[in-house]
Amino acid sequence: MNALGKWVAGLRLFGQRLEETFLCLLLLSMILLACLQIALRDLFSGGLLWADPLLRYLVLWSGMFGAAVATRIGKHIALDVISYLVPAGMKPWLQLLIHLFSTLVSAALTWAAIIFVRNEAEFGGTSLLSIPSWAWNLVFPLAFALITFRFFSAGVADLLVIAGKSSASPS
Repeated sequence: MNALGKWVAGLRLFGQRLEETFLCLLLLSMILLACLQIALRDLFSGGLLWADPLLRYLVLWSGMFGAAVATRIGKHIALDVISYLVPAGMKPWLQLLIHLFSTLVSAALTWAAIIFVRNEAEFGGTSLLSIPSWAWNLVFPLAFALITFRFFSAGVADLLVIAGKSSASPS
């Protein structure tokens, strides 16, 4: 493997570890904050006013970035009925078609999320902890863009597999 390939592989591994660390920190903070809320309610008949809305945002962020991780490792929700019916030689083409369609759908969702956040920035107010509401909603375009990139990358990998098979076959 050349130096550029090693650098890209290292960068990819760093990104994966960063993403997984972020998700673990989100989960840990949700658990600690929820336990604190329970203890405060049981012991002092009260709690932190901002904790429940923050927990809702943390669940949203962990769900969206969890979906991006699921896409990266190929464990996302998929309807896979047709692949059992097509011949083995057609499966790479079917995978390519599925990844291209998924790329287009997630790109459309990314665009819609960008419009949503832009509208929130223009018309929304402050939300939790005096942070603008658009900042809490940045998770949508970020996660959908990451999902789009991952489906696109999978489509490129499918193309390379198809090109490798076609160049290896006799003409």
